[in-house]
Amino acid sequence: MNLALQVLSMSLEVVDISGLATIQDSGRTGWRRFGVPSSGPMDTFAFHAANKLAANASNCAAIEIGLGDITLRAKRDCVVAVAGVGYGLSIYIWDFPLWSSYYVRAGWTIRLNKLDSGMWAYLAISGGVQAQPMLDSFSTNLRGHFGGLDGRQLQVGDVLRSGNPSRSLTELAARTLPEEARPVYSDNPVVDFIIGPQEKYFTDESIATFMSQEYSVNQISDRMGYRLEGAALKHHKKAELISEGMTMGAIQVPSNGQPIVMMADSPTTGGYPKIGTVVSADLPLLAQCEPGRSKIRFRETTVAKAQKKYRELMSGLDRIIESD
Repeated sequence: MNLALQVLSMSLEVVDISGLATIQDSGRTGWRRFGVPSSGPMDTFAFHAANKLAANASNCAAIEIGLGDITLRAKRDCVVAVAGVGYGLSIYIWDFPLWSSYYVRAGWTIRLNKLDSGMWAYLAISGGVQAQPMLDSFSTNLRGHFGGLDGRQLQVGDVLRSGNPSRSLTELAARTLPEEARPVYSDNPVVDFIIGPQEKYFTDESIATFMSQEYSVNQISDRMGYRLEGAALKHHKKAELISEGMTMGAIQVPSNGQPIVMMADSPTTGGYPKIGTVVSADLPLLAQCEPGRSKIRFRETTVAKAQKKYRELMSGLDRIIESD
């Protein structure tokens, strides 16, 4: 995005927050070879859907909120779009469903309240959230303390700026992504994965166990990785190897036999054997699994099927319903 062409304006002020809210764009690409994680959204589909509903470019920055509530106040008239799972949305005095865009007048409040299930929601504003870019991205990396707003989570008093809406606000409001175009989120998802690259490091019994038993997300999971709890997997060979490249979705298994799925802030290398990699189309399902509540099963698939599944999922973003 060319900031020189943007006319930035104060758009949203954080007036209350109890959750983890950060600025995220589509991720920091081209820097993993230098040891810099990609960051970006946990639920890539909901992130892209929020931007699409606000008629933003796909890589525009938005607010990712998880683990609690947030209240913002509009500093000017704007259009916001919210997508995700596990949140209720209210604007001014009205409650609204997610997966839609809304006209917000200056002075009105926008509240996202955490519900029982689900983990992450994304609030996009027409024109995109703007911040100081770091390594070609606005994404916040909390462990590295860079990106977003000074490399930290949002806090009360922060004022977010946005760029120019792509169209008039009245044209951008009341757009909806129908339910059939969204992922089939569930408290008990079946998640596809590609086996390998170190499947030979595991016993045949462990591989069968991984594909037949339920796993839950541990409470100490975070944006770097989801630690799973369930039947322990046994290594056929050593439990460590020379560190090698790693990416979001990689399933590492340390010596305790409990898998760890790498997520948005995944490190770029790792030294535990990887039993497989979660396919891109199903990472949103896993990201929205709530610790201690969700039960996850893993199902082996092929690269060709995974690619087709991802294309079909992302094609749903073209099914937005415009207001009359």
